[in-house]
Amino acid sequence: MESSLTDISRVIQLAVAPVFLLTAIATMINALNTRLGRIVDRRRVVQERLQTLTPDAAEATHWEISTLVRRSRLVYYAIFCAVLSALLVCLVVAGAFLGALLGVDLARGVAALFIAAMLAMIAGLGLFLREVYLAVRTGTHNQP
Repeated sequence: MESSLTDISRVIQLAVAPVFLLTAIATMINALNTRLGRIVDRRRVVQERLQTLTPDAAEATHWEISTLVRRSRLVYYAIFCAVLSALLVCLVVAGAFLGALLGVDLARGVAALFIAAMLAMIAGLGLFLREVYLAVRTGTHNQP
C-alpha cells in the first residue's frame, strides 16, 4: 500500500508539467479563435462592400476574399493541431496514472504520446506563423 501511494504521489508530481502545457495550449487556442473571429468579421465586411463595387474594383475584392478564406483555413488547421496536442497531453497524464495504478510499464507509450503532442503543437505553431505572415504580407489587415 505504501509503495502504491508513493508511486501515485510521484505521478502527480510528474503530471504538473503537462498541466502547465495544457494551460499554454489553451491560451494558444484562445488566440487562434480570436484571429478566426476577426477574419470572419473582415470577410463579412468585404462581401457586403462587394455588392456596391464596379466590376474592376470587384476583382481586387475577390482576391481579398480568397486570401481571407486561405487565412481562415490555416487558423482552423492550427486550432485542430492545438486541440489534438491538448488531447494527446491528456492521454499522457492518463497513461502515467494508469501505469502507476496498474503497475504496468507504459513508459514507451507515454513517451510516444508526448512526442506526438509536441509534433501536433509544432504543426499548429507553424500554421499560425504562416497565417500571420499572410496577414502581414497581404496588408488587408489595415484596410477599412
